[in-house]
Amino acid sequence: MGGGEGAVDVWNGMTYEGKDTMLRVVRDEAELFFGMVGEADVWEAPTGAGHWEVRDVVAHLTDTTEAYFVAFDAARSHTEVPAAYGLPGMAERVDKQALALRNVPQDELIERLRTDFDKVMGIFDALGPDDWGGFTVPHFYMGPLPAFFYPAFQLMDYGVHSWDIRQGTGRAHGLSGAAADLLVPFMFVLWKYTTGAKDACELGIRITSGPNAGDTRVTVGPDGMDYAAGEVDDLPAVIEFDPGSFVLTAFGRSNAGTIRGDRAVADRYLNLFFRI
Repeated sequence: MGGGEGAVDVWNGMTYEGKDTMLRVVRDEAELFFGMVGEADVWEAPTGAGHWEVRDVVAHLTDTTEAYFVAFDAARSHTEVPAAYGLPGMAERVDKQALALRNVPQDELIERLRTDFDKVMGIFDALGPDDWGGFTVPHFYMGPLPAFFYPAFQLMDYGVHSWDIRQGTGRAHGLSGAAADLLVPFMFVLWKYTTGAKDACELGIRITSGPNAGDTRVTVGPDGMDYAAGEVDDLPAVIEFDPGSFVLTAFGRSNAGTIRGDRAVADRYLNLFFRI
């Protein structure tokens, strides 16, 4: 488990002990992202994010980050917000929001996103021990969430969308270990809230390396998906992932994992989810 309880704690972004690690890795991934999107010849290049070009990825991150300012302002002022939009319609809406900015010049949009990034990181830096997990902020698509989810969302955006941009080049590449390690716990949440079909099944997920390595029991039924850490050897199937493969599979970027046991159970599970 990564060298002792303290070592695990600093790699758990859901706890305040993991705040410094989370924010450091977000900044590292963002700098890599800005370095790639600032190149002169990449703006209209394809990516691994469907029909999006690099400029559309930058637009998406801009739109997403600016929505966080509205959310944090509403939480601080106790302003009532509309009901959550919901995740099933998220992919279609974020696509429209991104494409609406498609004609903003490269330098202008990158500068706007850099300014937004600095502002949102200032918000995250200011979160104290009670705020990290105790301050509730209304997410446009998911509804009220603890504040720590927002740095994690930024890591998903800068980490996974950097992968998308590299994917568009056609060159072999991978996901950074630090980003993947931090995102492991959040991928179970992503799966839980993007479960489409409710075909009953029970299986284990095994993360084979990194500070968040371990076994998780997963159950899907009429009410959706539940999960908890625990032994998995008695289950009909276990799917093993390294952290990077787990993140990319959960985001629908790849079909990875090593299946142990009943392939039909694993196949049924892996095809339950809708993409966002």
